[in-house]
Amino acid sequence: MSDIKKVVIIGDSSFAQIAFEYFNNDSPYQVVGFAVESKFRKQDSLFNIPVIDFEKIELYFPNKNHEVFVAVTYVQLNRVRTRLYLEAKNKGYKMASYVSSRAFCWGNVKLGEHVFIFEDNTLQPFVEIGNNVVLWSGNHIGHHSIIRDNCFISSHVVISGHCDIGKNCFMGVNSTISNNIIIADDCLIGIGSVITKNTEQNNIYKGNPAIATNVMATKLFKVLE
Repeated sequence: MSDIKKVVIIGDSSFAQIAFEYFNNDSPYQVVGFAVESKFRKQDSLFNIPVIDFEKIELYFPNKNHEVFVAVTYVQLNRVRTRLYLEAKNKGYKMASYVSSRAFCWGNVKLGEHVFIFEDNTLQPFVEIGNNVVLWSGNHIGHHSIIRDNCFISSHVVISGHCDIGKNCFMGVNSTISNNIIIADDCLIGIGSVITKNTEQNNIYKGNPAIATNVMATKLFKVLE
């Protein structure tokens, strides 16, 4: 029991509830509480543990013996998760990560901090994953590819070899990235889209082969910055 680490989950929505299950049943962590920004908090407990104001987290769960994970999806093109992640770090917390015991990560894969990697992900040799990245279930990340900070990769996405996925991107279910492709920052890749050419920053791509819609992804996601 002395090896069990305590983690506080930021959020109480569906992702937070899923993270509770994974951390408690498939990691060295025990979830001891949830924290939500005060203006959004609507309950005092969840799964028989407290839900407290994020602004007061230090009073309930000191950073010397608690870690934090921000269980927020791709709201505002990942900006909300990123903001809370950085605020928790500024409060002095170590950021927890979860990698499923049913994910395949080759030995030389490099993982940043504060990542959440679900079951059935395959990360091939020389893959690099940045900070604050979520890989939902069943993705293939090809050899020598890079996923940069603050990305959200949904499910059954194929990223081929030697690809470079820019910061803050969202990739829809069943999307495919061909070999040697650069996905610029702030891109949304639509469901089932096939990317065969490099993309332009802050754009939405749909279709097979995918084409730019010339709609700003940050506008669609109502990014407030």
